[in-house]
Amino acid sequence: MQFFYQPIMMLEALLNQYNSSGATWDEMHDGETIREQYNKIFSILNNLDVNSLQQKEKIANELFMNQGITFTVYSDDTGIERIFPFDIIPRVITSKEWETIASGIQQRLKALNLFLKDIYSQQNILKDKIIPAELIASCPHYIRDAYGINVIHDIYIHVSGVDLIRSDAGEFFVLEDNLRTPSGVSYMLENREVTKRVFPDLFASNHVRKINHYPLLLHDILLSLAPGHISTPTAVLLTPGVFNSAYYEHSFLARQMGIPLVEGRDLVIDNHKVYMKTTGGLEEVHVIYRRVDDEFLDPLVFRQDSILGIAGLMSVYKKGNVAIVNAVGTGVADDKAVYSYVPEMIRYYLNEEPIISNVPTYQLANEEVRQYVFNNIENLVIKQTNQSGGYGMIMGNKISEKDWIEAKKKIAAEARNYIAQPIINLSTVPCFIDGTFQPRHVDLRPYALYGPNGIQIVPGGLTRVALKEGSLVVNSSQGGGSKDTWIIDDYLNDQDAE
Repeated sequence: MQFFYQPIMMLEALLNQYNSSGATWDEMHDGETIREQYNKIFSILNNLDVNSLQQKEKIANELFMNQGITFTVYSDDTGIERIFPFDIIPRVITSKEWETIASGIQQRLKALNLFLKDIYSQQNILKDKIIPAELIASCPHYIRDAYGINVIHDIYIHVSGVDLIRSDAGEFFVLEDNLRTPSGVSYMLENREVTKRVFPDLFASNHVRKINHYPLLLHDILLSLAPGHISTPTAVLLTPGVFNSAYYEHSFLARQMGIPLVEGRDLVIDNHKVYMKTTGGLEEVHVIYRRVDDEFLDPLVFRQDSILGIAGLMSVYKKGNVAIVNAVGTGVADDKAVYSYVPEMIRYYLNEEPIISNVPTYQLANEEVRQYVFNNIENLVIKQTNQSGGYGMIMGNKISEKDWIEAKKKIAAEARNYIAQPIINLSTVPCFIDGTFQPRHVDLRPYALYGPNGIQIVPGGLTRVALKEGSLVVNSSQGGGSKDTWIIDDYLNDQDAE
């Protein structure tokens, strides 16, 4: 390979060439010096040269390929399955910053869970006009068939991934809540394992908080949700199948937890209970960790053409004979139009001020607000309220005049389905690209688990990277990648560190 013959350049020279913009918060460099949390890492890396880093990059890519760590791009005609792009330089977050992140997410999830319980029962937040009733009624993820169901332990959001961004002032904001079937946790775990293989010395000299216990925590929560007093409950992971974009993650998590990976055709309903087909006959299933959206879960209640779910599942669920994770109807809480009311939920249900703020959000269903957005589109990004993966997003500073004319017509006709937010310069971190250190924009998706004993947040998360220079879109489906995320604490006990 060509890089074996390049002149040796030590990392200190590369760092001197690192060119972060003064208008953007760079998490490694403050404009004059390397921030303290990165000092130890680069003091060790400085013993390497460019060739050594490129070799480590090659090893990391081979590990991802050999382990089949992939994702799917449905819009790519050349072949939809790809190896997940990975940058070898870890992102570092201090323990003090993490305390704010963790407490902010816990507060948010408590309020969102109370909101879900409320709108599927008393609906006090609607009666008190804190949230417009028509906003919930028009949400496609508000499931009327879930109204009045007694959810086990009153927990709706068992698994969540909350997307955070950092502004040019270094402040964290919540960009969106992923509460239906949040994905990406397998990449967080695999990123850590690959980084440990590539940089074993770094882990020996830094107290990095561990994340590898996530599957065990999730498994314990699943079993704790089994209805009744069953000594050995059975949990399964329900996947749409091999053609789903997150199938790698489904199989990874099922394997890590030691539970069966099933499709809808593997389950049957008999006498108001769910059973799994096995070579030894039918086995009762008590908990379903579903990675299938609500509309496909039960063709007798939702989409009649669905072959992904189980006919009669909702009847069993309503009788309390099976737990579904996350609860049916949870998606209403991660609608991007409902998102803008989460600060009000926190004040209403918890009588607290939000620890982490929302990004300012404009509801385009309001005609006056919509005109403001149309007149200031160059400073805004428009998103569809029920899309994910970066699809359906309009970057106002990049759209052509012709496309914008067509987009405005569509938005005006379906205004409820769109929101707008200011274009924020996401913080940057150093990435090793083409043999140099280059700043790239990132976000952060920490993962939280909510069980009978409270909310547990794995210290780290999935850092997604906009690998294209100047891009603010971090989604893998739009050309983004990821990197390992380190929470470093000099005062950790050995059992809490990697």
